Amino acid sequence: MSTAVKFRKKILASVIAASVTAIAIAPTVGFAQTATANLRGKAAPGSTVTVKNPDTGLVRKATVGADGSYGIIGLPPATYTVDAGPGTEKQVTLTVASTATLNLTAEAAAAPGAANATSLQGVTVSASTLNEVKTPEVGQTISLHQIQTIPQVSRNFLEFADTVPGMAFNVDSAGHTSLRGGAMNNSSVNVFIDGVGQKSYVKEGGVSGQINSQGNPFPQLAIGQYKVITTNYKAEYDQVSSAAVTAETKSGTNEFHGEVFDTYTSDKYRSRTAGEEAPGADKARSSEKEYGFALGGPIIKDQMHFFIAYEEKKFDTPITVTPGGQAPANIAQLLPASAAAELGPADLPFNEKLYFGKIDWELTDRDRIEISTQVRREDQADNIGTGQARSASIVTENHDTRGLFRWQHSGDNYFNELNATYENASNDPTPLNFGNGAVYNYRPQGDNNGVLNTGSAGPLATQIKGQEGPSLSDDITFNDLSWHGDHTVKLGWKYKEVTLHAQDAGNVNPQFSYDVTDTGTQADPYQVNFSNPVAGLNPISETKSKQYGGYIQDDWAVTDKLTLNLGVRWDLERTPSYVDWVTPANVVDAFNQLDPAAQGQFPGQTYAQTLAKGGVNINDYISNGKNRHPYNKEWQPRLGFSYDLFGDEAHVIHGGAGRSYDRNLYDYLQLEQTKSAIPIQQVNFNTAERPCDLTASNCIAWNPAYLGTNGLQLLQSQFSSSNTGQEIDMMNNKLKAPYSDQYSLGMSNQVGDWQTDATVTRVLSYDGFAFTLGNRFPDGSFFQNGGQPWNNGVPGFGSLIIGNNGIRTRTTQVLLSASKPYTKESGWSTTFAYTYTRAYQNRDINEHYSFDEELIGNYPFILSNAAPKHRFVSTGAIDGPWGFSFSAKLTLATPTPYNAVANYGLIGPNGEAGIPKTFVPGGSKFLFGGNIFGYRDVDLQATKDFKIWGDVAAYMRFDILNVFNWKNFDPAAVVTNYGSNGVLNSNPVTYDKHGNIVFVPRTARFTVGLKF
Repeated sequence: MSTAVKFRKKILASVIAASVTAIAIAPTVGFAQTATANLRGKAAPGSTVTVKNPDTGLVRKATVGADGSYGIIGLPPATYTVDAGPGTEKQVTLTVASTATLNLTAEAAAAPGAANATSLQGVTVSASTLNEVKTPEVGQTISLHQIQTIPQVSRNFLEFADTVPGMAFNVDSAGHTSLRGGAMNNSSVNVFIDGVGQKSYVKEGGVSGQINSQGNPFPQLAIGQYKVITTNYKAEYDQVSSAAVTAETKSGTNEFHGEVFDTYTSDKYRSRTAGEEAPGADKARSSEKEYGFALGGPIIKDQMHFFIAYEEKKFDTPITVTPGGQAPANIAQLLPASAAAELGPADLPFNEKLYFGKIDWELTDRDRIEISTQVRREDQADNIGTGQARSASIVTENHDTRGLFRWQHSGDNYFNELNATYENASNDPTPLNFGNGAVYNYRPQGDNNGVLNTGSAGPLATQIKGQEGPSLSDDITFNDLSWHGDHTVKLGWKYKEVTLHAQDAGNVNPQFSYDVTDTGTQADPYQVNFSNPVAGLNPISETKSKQYGGYIQDDWAVTDKLTLNLGVRWDLERTPSYVDWVTPANVVDAFNQLDPAAQGQFPGQTYAQTLAKGGVNINDYISNGKNRHPYNKEWQPRLGFSYDLFGDEAHVIHGGAGRSYDRNLYDYLQLEQTKSAIPIQQVNFNTAERPCDLTASNCIAWNPAYLGTNGLQLLQSQFSSSNTGQEIDMMNNKLKAPYSDQYSLGMSNQVGDWQTDATVTRVLSYDGFAFTLGNRFPDGSFFQNGGQPWNNGVPGFGSLIIGNNGIRTRTTQVLLSASKPYTKESGWSTTFAYTYTRAYQNRDINEHYSFDEELIGNYPFILSNAAPKHRFVSTGAIDGPWGFSFSAKLTLATPTPYNAVANYGLIGPNGEAGIPKTFVPGGSKFLFGGNIFGYRDVDLQATKDFKIWGDVAAYMRFDILNVFNWKNFDPAAVVTNYGSNGVLNSNPVTYDKHGNIVFVPRTARFTVGLKF
């Protein structure tokens, strides 16, 4: 036995031992986030397999082993010429994040797969696309052809993930876009571009910058293709607990190629929204302009290339300002004229600029270097719509800058990839106007029944939040290891040091509350909420988070039919502002003071003892700077298998099980500090209509001067600048990171040109984060006569708000798909994706404040509002005559369930007046049948190409969205009437058919462009 062979066997033995040990300790997941492709197969023993990209000059070689197998890894997704000697040459296309099989023998038939007429660099070729089939991952690849042809409402490349079963790309009533996997929240998604995660660490949305944005995370012109993995991703993927998206950007070639485009639409080319159809309503001015260009080419032929892209959006998105709460039909007549005038059509201005630049360098036939940068600049108006007038809106600056250095080295039996990155992202909303805000409440429905906010957004609208720092990772793959089969072993590590910062409020804009009654609006406000900064405390929380991770993954081809995927990863994150936090001494002392409300019934009882009676051990939340620890138990085993029934990759059974950890958002963790620095004071005014006790700490006489220029300062002067009477936010000392356990079993089939898959998945998520009310009544109870102990706060302070883990979901999905990929010979393509979802949760996954029950564990599991029961998406594209091409997209879904805490006069088992329940609004017809759909949409697209000369061609494109002008009503803005006297109404929740809609009304979009 040769020394080299002995060495490889020792490596393999060590790797397998480490894998088995790790798997025995815990559950499963991954870390390298690769976007490259691998090629493997059989050829003549001892021959040399050569892979070449004729467009860039990239060449990789491998020597075929004695058993006839070979493997070449780390190839950029592209079209290649592959050969192992005379008579074996083939031209194939490799897709992103895949491992494909290609057998090279002189007498072999054509490679399996579908011919693809477009490479990633935009060069027309005729090559077979090799699809990965021997994988436990549940997901699909989105091709460049799909990106270029499917009708689209935005230029967000993630929109096409909608065609994958289990995924949903949403456009809400304000034009915000988001991506969701399964029945998890948006924050559990992670997107990897060129192997680098775009995770948002501070705010929600999953992808940095995607919280409440109409924008895109990346210029679509720069995306070559991407893969969507809904469950059972390998151990290389981190910080994700639902879906992982991995995309590869375009690169330059040996020839100059580029594209210029311009897209336009306006209110002249759209139908009215539901709000604009009200009698006397005007059509809001709106427009959409999208334009950009891309250019790529050689710097040094066959060695160095460049690619640049720029895209810009200028939107005025239509929105309707409608009354919030359960306002009566004549509410406009009851409001002041200035407030009523703000009801009706409005718009949401938005501007975004996206930049991308990349240089790749084939330094040697073994080394490839890539340097790239991406920049995102956004400005948008937001918080206009239900209950929010334009004057009370916000303006958000959303900026993101990232850089990447990537070095890939191919050895004889291994491949190494080193990534060094830097990121700087910020999301900074501020009020559109500065001054007094007016909050109008319809009094018959209670003080919290907000009808309309006008004047200015409140102090909580001023936020400065972001992340900045470097990251370094290295991944190495060994592909020439044999032991009871062939092994491809990948292992890697990652270190990231990112500074997180957050300011949660500004010292601006007091908000005055007015009563609206059936006879009109009271002249004087009855209440005010205003900021009252505490001297000496920093309103900005900043910390340097350190993230560590490592993984090992073994893809074990036991036989030609059976492949096992064994992996495990481990992650740790240390956030000093949480770990090293010291609870202020005055807060600690307050818990040991006597509980004033308890002394009559329980003399001598402290507030800590009151909490203990209610199951709250305050020592679980008091931090001394040494009793908190990083999340250091994130062992994540990930196991999978695939079995090729007949050894021809036509019918493959696949399955897997694994665990995947996400993270707690810094937006929540930072509240321990920032809430105490700029507390929000709530004060009642003693008016004739709303008298209050002037001896109470939160009651003062009304003074019209409070509405004056110096009103805020005058209000603040009435109260000491301290935490007295203010809310206390505290985190559990043993917070955990949220995670999900994923299971799947399915079968994929290749029938002619058709690819099908049927999979059943089960996803159980745990330890979602939420705040609950810590206050308790003196006897420890949380409910008395249906009420909660809001008035029995911490002595000398206000309410106690405690942060804990506890949100859970249980989801079962049936995922069915069928697709016929595009080939130039056939001239058409189609996809079908059906998702059946049965999901339950113990709390709305979109909310992190849960005050309706004593503990998260007390919430019952109810039908989730994260996904509809049935969802079907189909697309089709076809080449027409005379340079025309056409495509269509159909989306149908049953109504999304609505979660509510329903109050209809029934006292629940825990003594609560509101009962957590799920209601499903009534649906609408499609073209025929019953009222079963909550979302309906048909989109069409037509393109005409005009060849000018050579490779230069112009094109005109016409998209018509929502062809039938169906009103897809906002599932979150419904009309409720739960019932009374303990009797639940038969139809307690209905869509607000005069409110805002999601997606768009019927809209025509026009695009012109030039390709060369």
